[in-house]
Amino acid sequence: MPPPSNLAAFHLNVLPGTFYVIQLNPAEKIPDNLLAQISGSIKSPLFSITKTHEEISIVGEYDSNSGVSEKFATWGCIKIAGPMDFDVVGVVSNFTAPLKAAEIGVFAVSTWNTDYVLVPKGKLELVQKALQDDGWIFTA
Repeated sequence: MPPPSNLAAFHLNVLPGTFYVIQLNPAEKIPDNLLAQISGSIKSPLFSITKTHEEISIVGEYDSNSGVSEKFATWGCIKIAGPMDFDVVGVVSNFTAPLKAAEIGVFAVSTWNTDYVLVPKGKLELVQKALQDDGWIFTA
């Protein structure tokens, strides 16, 4: 499904770097080195902590000093340019439809302004082709 509009807010950017996704038990303490990334002292294009009753999910850009094992650094990240109004519907659905057809799993993170979609780093070129063939525009 093509993007909901040709507006620049729906253009895509592949973020440089490699990203990780880790899962902790909800009772675990989040390591201080990861909490430090929230303070802004470390410049990363994306860092997210989400806690539910079942788990804590942490997403960030991999750096050998992050304290995260390199084995988790297997993701590339695509940012939908944004910002988007909350009443715009179907963005993530439209974005993931061609990836579903290509049998590529994703890990999505939504923010107030936009969405970030992590895809397997080794399939990034295939992801870009599938999205471009579907009408999505990459600007960087």
